[in-house]
Amino acid sequence: MSQTEVSRIKPPLVPLATLIGRELRNEKVEKPFVKYGQAALAKKGEDYFLIKLDCQRIPGNTSTTFSVFAIFDGHNGISAAIFAKEHLLGNVLSAIPQGVSREKWLQALPRALVAGFVKTDIEFQQKGETSGTTVTFVVIDGWTVTVASVGDSRCILDTQGGVVSLLTVDHRLEENEEERERVTASGGEVGRLNVFGGNEVGPLRCWPGGLCLSRSIGDTDVGEYIVPIPHVKQVKLSNAGGRLIIASDGIWDTLSSDMAAKSCRGLPAELAAKLVVKEALRSRGLKDDTTCLVVDIIPSEQPMLLPSTPRKKQNVLTSLFGKSANKLSAVGVVEELFEEGSAMLSERLGKDFPSDPNSGIFKCAVCQADQPANENLSMNSEPFFSPSSKPWEGPFLCAKCRRKKDAMEGKRPIKPTITV
Repeated sequence: MSQTEVSRIKPPLVPLATLIGRELRNEKVEKPFVKYGQAALAKKGEDYFLIKLDCQRIPGNTSTTFSVFAIFDGHNGISAAIFAKEHLLGNVLSAIPQGVSREKWLQALPRALVAGFVKTDIEFQQKGETSGTTVTFVVIDGWTVTVASVGDSRCILDTQGGVVSLLTVDHRLEENEEERERVTASGGEVGRLNVFGGNEVGPLRCWPGGLCLSRSIGDTDVGEYIVPIPHVKQVKLSNAGGRLIIASDGIWDTLSSDMAAKSCRGLPAELAAKLVVKEALRSRGLKDDTTCLVVDIIPSEQPMLLPSTPRKKQNVLTSLFGKSANKLSAVGVVEELFEEGSAMLSERLGKDFPSDPNSGIFKCAVCQADQPANENLSMNSEPFFSPSSKPWEGPFLCAKCRRKKDAMEGKRPIKPTITV
């Protein structure tokens, strides 16, 4: 589905430290209240979801609570969706340094999401099962929303200003030209099904495997160019709040982002989720599993997200260095903190991943396994490279995760190790 249908605010990225500082200086800005609703209709029974409101950055400290909402749309079976639901959150949190401030925690979260997605994929592929799953994974900490996604489930943001923003990117080969180019450059083939007589039918798929998506968790029977590296976007809402609609493609194949948002404005989250599913069913019938989560992030004294007449112009902060051009409470303001969708680990993990080379023990930036340094394993060199591979400039990766990285980049076609 084309992203041009969605109106998006595109202000310059604002430093997270600037926004955290504003919160500390403004005693009137309180943590928002989170209300949610969930609804679903099953066709194949491969959709799963996760709702966890009591996560804590510091265990035992209720003032550090954050919430997680996620949808897992499985295909070719349910195993990958169930595995991701049970393990992804823990894998993400294990990649964030312990005991850091809220600011540092939020800054580390996008990178930890990448590591957690890749680790979950590696662990599932070792089971030797062939199912796969899309993932849309949302972390809400105060007014800061971080969304990581692979596949074609989607998360949209509807603000009181009437602007609908897309927080995810669809990884369908049919619509995403950049992903088609990446898949073919990594050794895959992209084409439609050939039927008798040589006629091509259906959406674009990658071969081998015939998957319509370019990113997922699982899919052991498909080439490693189907990557689990998520698109990640982090935004800061004004204290007027906003509504998130997180749904599987059973909704988005029927409703546009604007249609979904407008269909439930002004209604409580629980009723809104049911109405979105009902609207999708009315428009198309039950063609696929349809799962919808509606999450309202609102001031504690406000019972629901109320409708508001859209403004012709949306005020945004224009300074990259924290010079505020508007008040934080301006209705409809969404400040972008981070967005990255590259499928290259070297671009997603960075070069400054926490490590202590003086200890002689290195921690893998993906699987978090400790491994002593030796002559054949160092921070930026590794014997698994082919002569044509560029030196790895990122953080330390263990041998297993290094092979995974090379395979995803088309340098080394591998089959996953299957444990019995």
